[in-house]
Amino acid sequence: MKYLLITFFLFSASVAAQSGRVKALETPTPTPSDRTSVGYNPTQPVTAKPKPSPTPGTSGLSDDADGVLKVESTLVPIPVAILDAAGRAVTNLQAKDFELKIDGKTVEVGEIFKSESPIRLAMLFDNSSSVLIARDFEREAAVKFFRRVIRPERDLAALFSVADYTRLEQPFTNDVSRLTQAIQLFAEPKGATALFDGIIEASEYLKSASGRRVLVIVSDGEDTYSDFKNTLEEVIRVLHIDNVQVFVVKTKDFENFKRTGQRNGNANIRALTAERRMIEITQQTGGAVYSPIDESEMSEAFKQISAELAQQYIISYYPEDDTGKGGEFRTISVNVKDKQNVTVKARKGYYVGRK
Repeated sequence: MKYLLITFFLFSASVAAQSGRVKALETPTPTPSDRTSVGYNPTQPVTAKPKPSPTPGTSGLSDDADGVLKVESTLVPIPVAILDAAGRAVTNLQAKDFELKIDGKTVEVGEIFKSESPIRLAMLFDNSSSVLIARDFEREAAVKFFRRVIRPERDLAALFSVADYTRLEQPFTNDVSRLTQAIQLFAEPKGATALFDGIIEASEYLKSASGRRVLVIVSDGEDTYSDFKNTLEEVIRVLHIDNVQVFVVKTKDFENFKRTGQRNGNANIRALTAERRMIEITQQTGGAVYSPIDESEMSEAFKQISAELAQQYIISYYPEDDTGKGGEFRTISVNVKDKQNVTVKARKGYYVGRK
């Protein structure tokens, strides 16, 4: 008998101030000592329905000795951000306000919780020669971002750099000082950019942990060195399978402004291609691209990402009927009922089963 279990988490936080131009444009595998598994822990149910027991061969929920609610492997988490016409987060919605469709078919919303779930975040820094101009301020803004986002009692973050190859600079930690030190110790930017390779390695690292998996990329978006097998389509497939949401702080406009003093530099074909790729990756995973041009906008971009993470709804969907049909793609559509002029940001789909 087919059933769905859908759990919502609602996160409340102050809305980041919106500034002029900064708008959303629409690794090595960790060692066992690096792996962390922390489940969701909903604490304030608003509405509740009886939870069906998992049938043999499927995955469900279980409580550990500490009362932390564990989520099993078939879970498809759907981060959702709802923005009003002014770009402010809408944070007072309930389960009845949402419409969720899988492959065009409406499915029932079961439960909604007000709770904060842990974040498992990886930041991927482009450390190739193409980002030399923006390097110093990128590091300062990243340090501020970690201090704003990471809650030591709940969250973990890791740090990667990518140039000709991807390097894990700091494994998962809740110690912001260690992340700060790793950023400050970055080698001088040089070499080509194997960006797609880096995204896939960071995504594979994140999949070892349960919780919200978030990847923040700081790069001009250009890829000049990745394995030919790691195409844009492959990157998006891996991100969907690993349930990773992606945000990009694109540095190209910042670098152009520093170099020329012009807000709109000359965009060559490679730069335009890179921008389109970053937009596609973030739209597919429910994230966003930010393109700051100066220090204040760079800082605002990180601030907006941290605010969105604090204000998300998380729909957790269990597609039990898909067991054994690995490799097929299912589309996801999330809408808000009876509410005009709102923007819904959510992932576009998921792959059945494992790679």
